[in-house]
Amino acid sequence: MADDALTQSDADTLLRMKKVPASADTFHFPDLGGRIEVPLVSRDEREQFSLDINRKRIALTTGYQTRARKVVVLARLDFAAPHRNPDGSEVGVPHLHLYREGYGDKWASAVPDGILSNPADAWQVLHDFMRYCGVVENPNIVRGLFS
Repeated sequence: MADDALTQSDADTLLRMKKVPASADTFHFPDLGGRIEVPLVSRDEREQFSLDINRKRIALTTGYQTRARKVVVLARLDFAAPHRNPDGSEVGVPHLHLYREGYGDKWASAVPDGILSNPADAWQVLHDFMRYCGVVENPNIVRGLFS
């Protein structure tokens, strides 16, 4: 799908749309190096989303993203490394990628104040990110002993 697959208005609407788990399945919060994909739907079940949780092995960090329409990244929270935007500006860690019409998720900005209540706690970051992305009913994600 092209980077301009959605209008900015549609992407903003999809990000704000209230989301619930697509099923009652249980997912295990990944250990370092692991990844899960949690299916979400809009309350009216007309739109499908995916919450991806990727805990990178080398960077020892966690990344979170929400996708719509299978491939369009609406929001991604990165903790791995600084990011260079298309205009050459650099954004530190952590940073937030939001869909931008014509660019997809290639632009990032500093995480706005108030979104992350405890950036050092990956479990809390997950819950803060879900809230930011409009997840109004948390999926059944089980926290492991070492996660």
